Amino acid sequence: MVSYLNVLVYGVGGMVVAGMALLVALQEKLVYVPVLPGLPKSYPFTPDRVGLLYEDVWLTSSDGVRLHSWLIKPFPSFRGLTILFFQENAGNIAHRLEYIQKMIQKLNCNVFMLSYRGYGASDGYPSQHGITKDAQAALDHLTQRTDIDTRRIVVYGRSLGGAIGSILARNNPDKVSAIILENTFTSILDMAGVLLPFLKWFLGGNGTKGFKILNCVVRSPWSTIDVIGEINQPILFLSGLQDEMVPPSHMRMLYEKAIEHNRRCLFIEFPSGMHMDTWISGGDRYWRIIQLFLGKNIPARQEHDLHQKVNDDGAAR
Repeated sequence: MVSYLNVLVYGVGGMVVAGMALLVALQEKLVYVPVLPGLPKSYPFTPDRVGLLYEDVWLTSSDGVRLHSWLIKPFPSFRGLTILFFQENAGNIAHRLEYIQKMIQKLNCNVFMLSYRGYGASDGYPSQHGITKDAQAALDHLTQRTDIDTRRIVVYGRSLGGAIGSILARNNPDKVSAIILENTFTSILDMAGVLLPFLKWFLGGNGTKGFKILNCVVRSPWSTIDVIGEINQPILFLSGLQDEMVPPSHMRMLYEKAIEHNRRCLFIEFPSGMHMDTWISGGDRYWRIIQLFLGKNIPARQEHDLHQKVNDDGAAR
């Protein structure tokens, strides 16, 4: 009996160790989802498919990775507000074009869509260290352009994109005018226990008790809760209370951490909002809130923008 118990204990222990080793080795495969199941990595269509004017932009990150992106404008010479858009995890930027079409219509803005390394047409493999460099390359590109108003760059990030955008905003207080976060998590350490409950024994971030043995080996912690308190720009938090992926409590914790030192924060809840459809279920209220936030915190557009649109329309006719 003793021998049998020893074999059982060692066997279970071995499987646990092997499982943990596998999680550590393959963690990027678990954290990042560049390709939706059953679909190719390539873009299913481009912005012109939904009637949007766009420019293919190729960037090179500081570590040499070649990145693809789209700059989408409401009309060719528009120099107004530009939103630097960071998508949620799964799929590529083409899967967000319906949302971007509505954003341009409602907010009258340019949108710059970055394809993270390993996503869409971009080279490389995703990691927190690398994607942080990608985001910086996108912002640096925008600030060097002469066809947009570089004083009016706003970061928008949903879910994983919110974690990325938070780091970028913190690191660039003089280049980012404001940031909008939607359904973003406190950290990957916290999300691990949400998606795979047994990992709560080994991983944990904000609010967890005791030492978690695997915290130190996580290469992409995306600890937004540690970053948010260092952002000084205005922050809009958009939280869907029916979010089936990220617990809404994460957004509340991020807001409470931010408001401790940054009074230019606004927290809005959408009772029927889920992880991907808050902008749909929120209806006109969703867009009105963003309009009011931008109107309060971003300098008014120059009259030149309106005059230029009139000239462009006349030339087109």
